[in-house]
Amino acid sequence: MTDLRSLFDAQHRASRDAPEVPIAQRLDRVRRMQRLLDGQGPAIAAAVEADFGVRSASLTEVADLLVLRNLLGQLLRRLEAWSRRVHVHTPMQLKPARAWVQRQPLGVVGVISPWNYPLQLSLGPPATPLAAGNRVMLKPSELTPATSALLAELIAQVFAPDEFAVVQGNAEVASQFASLPFDHLFFTGSTAVGRKVAQAAAANLTPTTLELGGKSPCIVDASADLEQAALRIAHGKLLNAGQTCIAPDYVLLPRGREDAFAAAWQRAVTRLFPRIDGNPDYASILGQGHLERLHALLQQARDSGARIVQAPDAPDTPQANAGSRQLAPALVIGAADGLRLLQEEIFGPILPVLPCDDSEEAIRYINARPRPLALYWFGTDTAARDRVLARTVSGGVTVNDTLMHIAHDNLPFGGVGESGWGAYHGEAGFLRFTQQKAVLVQSRWSAGALIYPPYGERFRRMMKLLRVLG
Repeated sequence: MTDLRSLFDAQHRASRDAPEVPIAQRLDRVRRMQRLLDGQGPAIAAAVEADFGVRSASLTEVADLLVLRNLLGQLLRRLEAWSRRVHVHTPMQLKPARAWVQRQPLGVVGVISPWNYPLQLSLGPPATPLAAGNRVMLKPSELTPATSALLAELIAQVFAPDEFAVVQGNAEVASQFASLPFDHLFFTGSTAVGRKVAQAAAANLTPTTLELGGKSPCIVDASADLEQAALRIAHGKLLNAGQTCIAPDYVLLPRGREDAFAAAWQRAVTRLFPRIDGNPDYASILGQGHLERLHALLQQARDSGARIVQAPDAPDTPQANAGSRQLAPALVIGAADGLRLLQEEIFGPILPVLPCDDSEEAIRYINARPRPLALYWFGTDTAARDRVLARTVSGGVTVNDTLMHIAHDNLPFGGVGESGWGAYHGEAGFLRFTQQKAVLVQSRWSAGALIYPPYGERFRRMMKLLRVLG
């Protein structure tokens, strides 16, 4: 804890000694991260694959590097405009004073990143606060040790310790990290751990951004093209073998269309992944403990009488190759309400299908549960779409696809309720790590003098006038 505290103190001092960071210096930090990715992308992808067991460089390029490059490019293009003071209208009773909002760095930002996208979610959340002029301390996941160690080494070569530094360690180190008095703390991970992070931060009144997860629903409307919907749902579910916080967690489908959807799903899986075992583009489940949990979810569903549907060439019983931990995709039809599969975030390539009599039943099902991080809707009936958009609350929505709202540079990304709070990406992310300081510059003649005491007849006339003006 001593070294951790010393590192924080160094960053804290640096942020207070130079609270205003020039735009040129901020842009240089973004460019340094850009050069790091350009020069070391293949080495980092190899480290990610070493941590997962099976995860191709192509998958890391799509799921991690592409997203990061887009983010850094946007920061370089938009940073100067986002950093300018924003002049605001001054009301009549305060004129001729002038006012603006001055955007300043917060100071020191802590970032705790997860294991599922160990590159994108370790470098993406620090990039924006660095561009906003902050100092950043990063605690990457101990469950991806090769990636975390390489990032620590590379970042130390590119950034000064009081500028951007990596802290490695186990859950105890993460707990100590969350207890530091950061100016802002950013966490990506499970809801259960997010609660602990929020409690630790609250002791210091540290504001937080929590990017959590939960059970993101996917509604297939009666008007949907099942083949297209099944393909896009399969892609969103099986990217990174389902180890994605915004992966579709369950499908709400018109009753009677279960078999048609299952057949379309099988064709989609076969198209995306002609084989599972040994396919480098189909990621492993990260660890044995996670794999065993997924097996237990499936076994409970099977024991309860649910039907398990797989791609034609997959084994009858979903299981992983002992060496690769590649779990075959599984569709679960007829899952009973009390199953763990419908209570816990799945975080794997298992997808329950729940039949509904109509869209009203689907909306009621979603609203009876914690608000999700993402919601997906498929169909061509715009009135039905708009009813779902108006009557459900979620962190974000993609219509007629999955995952894509996270890739839109100008959309804020974040959760609501148990799926998290606070948004990042784009200008919303920049403002999340920025103090928007209100500034009023009084003129030589101040309207405020008209309401100074003693309160007599002049004061009453002025109050009457202000009511009229208001």
